[in-house]
Amino acid sequence: MSFANNSKLAKTPALALAITLGLGVAGCSGMPDNQSLYSTNQPVVERQNYTFDVRSAQSGMNISEQQRVAAWFDSLELGYGDRVSIDDPMASSATRDAIAKLAERHGVLIEDGAPVTQGYVQPGNARIVVTRSKASVPGCPNWDDKSDVNFHNATSKGYGCATNSNLAAMVANPEDLIQGQKGAGETVIMSGTKAIDSFRDRAPSGNGGDVAGGGGTGGGN
Repeated sequence: MSFANNSKLAKTPALALAITLGLGVAGCSGMPDNQSLYSTNQPVVERQNYTFDVRSAQSGMNISEQQRVAAWFDSLELGYGDRVSIDDPMASSATRDAIAKLAERHGVLIEDGAPVTQGYVQPGNARIVVTRSKASVPGCPNWDDKSDVNFHNATSKGYGCATNSNLAAMVANPEDLIQGQKGAGETVIMSGTKAIDSFRDRAPSGNGGDVAGGGGTGGGN
């Protein structure tokens, strides 16, 4: 009997130690494991196509159809970063020129080749396709770290969320996150000297600073 009692007493500390280790492992289950300086939360670019069918002929579009297209562009708030293409089975150059002039009002040029869209273009019609891209960072912000213990010396699961989210929100053309703008191999004077001209055009003030433009407040008596 005494031997059996000693055996039970010997098992009690071992059981307590096993429970303690189990709790310790459970407490570290939320430990980050990214040991690099590359954030796991990267911007993702999504594309969405908007289509608009108009009556088209070899002679182009009439005034009412042009007004419809202009109103559609205004409702979409067409602007920089949007891509406009035309799916015209008749390949009417007059229709393309008319749509191009309407798109140029918003600073957008017509691109060659239209993406595949749902349905068919009816005879006598042309389909205008506006492709719009949007950048976002899925999974951010990420506060899934459950423990302050970091045995892996890793970055947090939300590392990079602020920087990448701000980048995705501020980039003018989300397509640039996938593939940057291609240069022509020549220096473009209008854009190459823009930063320098912005400093040259500033008028110095008497105290060596810059003169800030703006109107004063208050009324005259």
